[in-house]
Amino acid sequence: MTQLPIKNAEARRIGRFLVVGVLNTAVGYVLYAAFYLLSGAPRLSLILATAVGVIFNFFSTGRIVFANRRAAAFPSFVAGYALTLGLNIVLLDVMIRFGLHPLWAQLCALIIVVPVSYGINAFLVFSGKRS
Repeated sequence: MTQLPIKNAEARRIGRFLVVGVLNTAVGYVLYAAFYLLSGAPRLSLILATAVGVIFNFFSTGRIVFANRRAAAFPSFVAGYALTLGLNIVLLDVMIRFGLHPLWAQLCALIIVVPVSYGINAFLVFSGKRS
């Protein structure tokens, strides 16, 4: 039985997102941990790590996952990151209030933030914008 090409393409895109996402997430988490260990401020650390990672993540996610080289997608990518950053801050704050250490809290928040990020990029930022 053969699969539809669309499903295969979507499965490959999800696979690429996972590989690139692991790299992007690892870089972001290391930045967050470093900023947190230097400052002791979880929110500030998350904001700084996100700001540093946006440009790298735009090119890795846009080009490798969504085959998009259009700089015009950058403003919507930043807006998508702002949405996920807001969600991430809320999750981080809640988990810290429940007693999780900020480094563990951020790891747990990623379980929710990463799929939301994929959805935003797939359906809002890079949808139909292949180059």
